Amino acid sequence: MTQLATFLKAQTNGQKDPAILHRTFEAEQTLAILRWAVERYFPKITLACSFGAEDVVLFDMISRVNKKVRVFYLDTQLHFKETLETRDRLVERYGITPVAMKPKLTAEQQVEEHGEALWERNPTLCCNLRKVEPLTRALAEQDAWITGIRRQQAPTRANTALVENDEKFGLIKINPLAHWRDDDVWNYIREHDVPYNPLHDRDYPSIGCNTSVCTRPVKPGEDPRSGRWAGFAKTECGLHK
Repeated sequence: MTQLATFLKAQTNGQKDPAILHRTFEAEQTLAILRWAVERYFPKITLACSFGAEDVVLFDMISRVNKKVRVFYLDTQLHFKETLETRDRLVERYGITPVAMKPKLTAEQQVEEHGEALWERNPTLCCNLRKVEPLTRALAEQDAWITGIRRQQAPTRANTALVENDEKFGLIKINPLAHWRDDDVWNYIREHDVPYNPLHDRDYPSIGCNTSVCTRPVKPGEDPRSGRWAGFAKTECGLHK
């Protein structure tokens, strides 16, 4: 008998919805991965949070495992106001204040050095300046980092492992939600009343910077990542290979 079948058999009392039990099992399995990771790597483990749907799930989960785990976000200074409001709601709800990792260049300094709206001309350079370099600093003294990436999100993430070596940043990468589907994420958010970015309700499945290129709503039938870097072949900001 599989682990899931054993769990369902032990929990079912003839009245519980098997679908709810299945979700409970998935959540408990993910919490187990997080507990293992924190026990193994704390205090040199950190949660990267973009305040998207997956990351608010992990924010809730990490609060259940160990509130002392360092949480950070990349403060690009170009966020939607809804994203920052979601951050504030999470802080109020869980009592965990994420560390803001800022780029070396302010938005004004970037204009001085690279011109207006760099994202329209060279979004990869813009991402390197405002995301990749700050992330490199955020991970510099860590042994492991936790991310919310999932296999379903994009073809480039289809082979994501739950635990893997991150050769780019030289540490262990924990992806507890790698196997979760869209419904798993939203069922968890609803069942645990987790604060989330309201832009998700306005056809923004993936939310980055508030610019003319980086993030736009996704139309019905479009790929969920098509709203990122519209008009460019770019599909990742450089944080995940």
